[in-house]
Amino acid sequence: MLIIGLAGLDLTSAERDWITAESVCGVILFARNFQSREQVQRLVTEIRALRPGPFVLCVDQEGGPVQRFREGFSRLPALLRLGERYAIDPAQALALAEQHAWLMASEILALGIDLSFAPVADLGRGNRAIGERAFHDDPAVVAGFTAAYVRGMRRAGMAATLKHFPGHGSVLEDTHFDAAVDPRAWELIEREDLYPFRAGQAAGAEAVMMAHVSYPQVAAEPAGYSPRWIREILQSTMGFGGVVFSDDIGMAAAESAGGVKARIDAHLDAGCDIVLVCAPALVVESIRAVAGRAPISNERLALLLAKPAMRWETLIASADWNAASAAIDPLNSA
Repeated sequence: MLIIGLAGLDLTSAERDWITAESVCGVILFARNFQSREQVQRLVTEIRALRPGPFVLCVDQEGGPVQRFREGFSRLPALLRLGERYAIDPAQALALAEQHAWLMASEILALGIDLSFAPVADLGRGNRAIGERAFHDDPAVVAGFTAAYVRGMRRAGMAATLKHFPGHGSVLEDTHFDAAVDPRAWELIEREDLYPFRAGQAAGAEAVMMAHVSYPQVAAEPAGYSPRWIREILQSTMGFGGVVFSDDIGMAAAESAGGVKARIDAHLDAGCDIVLVCAPALVVESIRAVAGRAPISNERLALLLAKPAMRWETLIASADWNAASAAIDPLNSA
C-alpha cells in the first residue's frame, strides 16, 4: 500500500530491497530520477525486472511547472494556457485539453510507466502550489476541462487521477511547506470545488488524490486522513469506487498527524488505498510502519495499470502524435 520515491538515476542496493517489499506497490519518479529518455527507460526496465507482477510506476507529468521529464519529450504547456484559450474559443480549448492529455499520457506509457497523476481539478484561485497548474477559476469551466482531460488520458490507455480532493485551489498556503485551512462552509465547497471532481468521476476517472487541507466546517482533520471526506462524502455520497491516494506524507501539512507511522496509519484507516512516500529518507520507516497490514489487492491495483501502449519509435511516427504535437506546441508561446 506504499508508493515510494527513489534517490537518483540508478537503483541502490537498498532501493532494490525496498522495491521487493510486499508492502510497496509502486514507485514514483521525479526530475532527480531523469537524465534522458534512454536512462529513465533503463531504470524502468530494471524496476520491472525486480517486480514482474502488478506494480505501479508513476510520475507527475502535468505540463508547465510540473513536468518531470523534459529533454526528449514534448513540451507541455501549463493547464492555465488552455483556460486562457477558452475565453477565445471554448470548443477548441476543450478539444486541445483532450489532445494535451493524450499526448502526455501516450509519451509516458511508451516508457512503460503506468500513471501520470493528472488532471489537476482544483480551481485556479491563487493557491501558491497550484497556480498555473489549474485550468481556470470558474467551476463549470474547470469541470468541462477535467472531463475532457480524463477522456484524453483514457483514450491513450492511462488511468486518470483527479487531484487534489476536495479542492486545493481556494486556500493560499502551499501544503509542501505550510498547514492549510479552508474555512468555507460545506455548501460553498460542495457547489464549487466538488463540481470538477464530479465531472471527472462521470468521465470515468479511476483514482483520486486527496488534499492535505483542513476544512473545519466539514471535518476536524485534514481531508487526506478524514473518514468524513473519504468514506462518507467521496465514497458513500458521491459513489466513487476507484483508488484513493494520499498526497505525499513528507509534505509539511501532513505532519499534523504525527510521526511517519501515525501519518500512514491515519491515512489508511481513513480510507486511502495507497500512501505516497516520496522522500527516500522516509521509506525504511514507512515499510516498518505498515508491517502486518494487508497490501492492496491485485484487483484494486489493476485499475491503475496501463493498457498496452505503442513503443516510442512507433508513437512519434504516428499521425496522432504529430497532430497532437502540432496542436499543443503553439500554446507554449501563448
